[in-house]
Amino acid sequence: MWSGDQLDLDAYLERIGYEGDGGREPRADLRTLKEVHRAHTGALTFENLDVLLGRPVELDVKAVEDKLVRGSRGGYCYEQNSLLAAALERIGFEVSGRGARNRTRGDDLRPVTHAVLVATVEGEPWLCDAGFGYQGPREPVPLARPGAEVAQGGWTYRVRAEEDGVLALSLLRGGVWRDLYAFSPQRYHPVDYVLLNHYSSTHPRSAFVGQVVVQHPGDAARTRRALVGRELTRLHPDGRVERQDVGSGELLSVLDREFGIRLSERDAAELVRIQQAGD
Repeated sequence: MWSGDQLDLDAYLERIGYEGDGGREPRADLRTLKEVHRAHTGALTFENLDVLLGRPVELDVKAVEDKLVRGSRGGYCYEQNSLLAAALERIGFEVSGRGARNRTRGDDLRPVTHAVLVATVEGEPWLCDAGFGYQGPREPVPLARPGAEVAQGGWTYRVRAEEDGVLALSLLRGGVWRDLYAFSPQRYHPVDYVLLNHYSSTHPRSAFVGQVVVQHPGDAARTRRALVGRELTRLHPDGRVERQDVGSGELLSVLDREFGIRLSERDAAELVRIQQAGD
């Protein structure tokens, strides 16, 4: 389903810095699932820069591989999780997609615009998501035990069961559980993400159109970082939030220093020009 047979798995594993514990080869078990998920989220930055530069976001495996693996770039949820799904499928996991509603922007009902994955290991489903930016989980979260708290370094997650089979992922911040998103049992396929990707990359009301969105969850116990528009946010495990204004003259240095993104000279100049136009 995810065209895992077309993925250069060795190149992918090298890109994410995968080092199996004890040098073991990846296999379809929970240990590998956690190791690959953790390595992927640690190495690949969440970013929408191609959308801002007016380029189409392609989701076929070779295009995603060229950009995120060989091109040393990042991507947003459809790219990140399409790549992760292909890699997990190639390793031997059973992987299916889900569509999620973002709940980080208040109580309004949001459309389904976020792509997540469910990987099955020994009959047990695990939520896998390498594409929710700085608040997303670094490792898979169990779905068979709703309400169970899962500590990932200084960050704690849980999945709560709601009506009609809906599951909601929450993050504990400053002693308060905050919903990140919710998803139904309905399976999504790669072609469904093509449609959602079109909306997210072109619709004027999409959060990814017209502004820089670059995020990284950091290491397990470290500060998480997000640049949205001109505001750089640092989120600490204890719930503290620091905010800093980033002018167009600082943009490229912030992308490099905070997120490890270095653009070509042409792309860098165009991105600064776009940012300056909004100053």
